[in-house]
Amino acid sequence: MKTIREIFRIGYGPSSSHTMGPRKAAEIFLAANPDAARYQAHLYGSLSATGKGHLTDTAIIDVIPSVEIVWHDEFLPFHPNGMRFCAWDGKGELDSEWTVYSVGGGALAEDPDGIRLLGDKAKGDKAEDIYPLSRLSEIKEYCDKMGWDYWEYVEHHEGKEIWDYLREVWQVMREAVERGLDHEGVLPGPLHLRRKAASYYIKVAGYKDNLRTRGLVFSYALAVSEENASGGKIVTAPTCGSCGVLPAVLYHTWRSRDFSETRILHALATAGLIGNVVKENASISGAEVGCQGEVGVACAMASGAVNQLFGGTLAQIEYAAEMGLEHHLGMTCDPVCGLVQIPCIERNAFAAARALDSNMYAAFSDGTHSVSFDRVVDVMKQTGHDLPSLYKETSQGGLAAIAGDNRLSEQGDV
Repeated sequence: MKTIREIFRIGYGPSSSHTMGPRKAAEIFLAANPDAARYQAHLYGSLSATGKGHLTDTAIIDVIPSVEIVWHDEFLPFHPNGMRFCAWDGKGELDSEWTVYSVGGGALAEDPDGIRLLGDKAKGDKAEDIYPLSRLSEIKEYCDKMGWDYWEYVEHHEGKEIWDYLREVWQVMREAVERGLDHEGVLPGPLHLRRKAASYYIKVAGYKDNLRTRGLVFSYALAVSEENASGGKIVTAPTCGSCGVLPAVLYHTWRSRDFSETRILHALATAGLIGNVVKENASISGAEVGCQGEVGVACAMASGAVNQLFGGTLAQIEYAAEMGLEHHLGMTCDPVCGLVQIPCIERNAFAAARALDSNMYAAFSDGTHSVSFDRVVDVMKQTGHDLPSLYKETSQGGLAAIAGDNRLSEQGDV
């Protein structure tokens, strides 16, 4: 299992798989072929279906201004988010060709003989495994034997330098919340969707504690998700489309309970470990398994993180994470107009609130439950594969099918 840095990537929205990943692929290809006379980027499957709404072409052109973008309806066999880059020399001969896949959360993979994840340095730089265990039940058993919390398992395998990185992650998350609360107006794109975070934040002042808590969490999740939708700087957690859930929960508990930065960083490490387990054993790509792999996993990460903050045991943390994912099973990825706006932004807000509920439910228990987190991950993977492609980030089914309906403009949000 790879570093949790693969889960928490700092970058710009609106999509980790459709914006961050293709941008990184273009950078790698350009670095390997800096003197080519002509470039092409072929986009397949989900990248082609929703790439314009997700600004996939813009991300690639920003790196290679002269590139020709070619859109293909068909899917490549390995993953729905396929790309093929080509470069020609001055004589018009094909000099280099590279097929690569954006597999979720901004990560890239090649498929020469099977899955090969790429690191961030150059083409072919493989991201190495650093965790010997990849199932949460195994990690929980090992931590119990060692007397560790989950964050100590992370520190043991990542080294103490992971805290410097998570400190930067936490700073970017906080800044995204605070920018989003300040920004008002309309989000980019044809939906003309108005930002809501600022108004929600103002309105909660008129409510008593319980409703105020829920309203604040909503406003924080909306703030980050709206920043992402407008191309702002965020942290994948585990993706851009689900980047509002974990920051909202952590920011709220930090502000309301005055937790120290150290405790917040420990919670981030636990959240990253939970997301990593899902990425290793299933997927965090909406194009592969639907939104259950994005917002569902984000909810699981936030549920486990907040349970740890409030003193949960290893079993209670695992139970909270299990509920966070279980109750998102089957969720489709059906962005209207291919934009990370409807229903994505509201889903982040509701998942953040559900994470707090999962924490409370687990806290009332002793951590004993029938269906393990690992089993739910397996079910999520199978459910995602059973979902028709209509419901996996192609903007052809579900809510996306009403993209041309005039009622969108008449009724507002969906």
